[in-house]
Amino acid sequence: MTELVFREDAYLRDLSARVTSITDEGGIVLDRTIFYPTGGGQPGDSGHLEWDNGRIEIATAIKGQGEDVILVPAEPSRLPAVGTTLRQFIAWERRHRHMRVHTALHLLSVVIPLPVTGGQIGADKGRLDFLMPEPPENKDELEETLNKLIACDFMVSEEWITEDELDAKPDLVKTMSVKPPRGAGRIRLVRIGQGENTADLQPCGGTHVAWTSEIGRVQIGKIESKGKQNRRVNLILFD
Repeated sequence: MTELVFREDAYLRDLSARVTSITDEGGIVLDRTIFYPTGGGQPGDSGHLEWDNGRIEIATAIKGQGEDVILVPAEPSRLPAVGTTLRQFIAWERRHRHMRVHTALHLLSVVIPLPVTGGQIGADKGRLDFLMPEPPENKDELEETLNKLIACDFMVSEEWITEDELDAKPDLVKTMSVKPPRGAGRIRLVRIGQGENTADLQPCGGTHVAWTSEIGRVQIGKIESKGKQNRRVNLILFD
């Protein structure tokens, strides 16, 4: 089972690890990793691995069995042998932009307090789909409110609750299309703010910035109709 180090520290850019297995398709499984695997609308990390007389580019990371993370090579290449100790490096600039967009989308769900039916995170933009029969009256006002929240420089932290505790607080789950993973007995929550100044609290397994000021200014882009009941709100990073 891969130790998910990115959950403990989303800012680690490189880390040593040991190869525990190679999949039939040529994927690489490590005993611990800083590569986030595709899931919850967030793309898998890219980067590379280095070991004695070896280097391989990693195109993405995906989930394997249990909590294993499989690193997918960008192209056929010589693979490290099982048991090899190596160093892993993520494409940091891309990851950090994912973190900025992801945290901004959490705040977007505060500005638009409606059920979320889908979402996607990119390096330059992201989007949330809302159960929203009618378009918002004033897009500029939404954008201004969102940027004011970001500028508050809320701390972003994580905490854990049991599955039973989550069942007792169903309002914590905003996303209708993606349910928190179950089976481990506990659920990870991401909190934006502290105590009475909490702006948002919801289950999430993704990576986030430590302070909302890192997001920078954002723009609300096109608001698209996706059927009678759903609207897609696009969000764009300024830089």
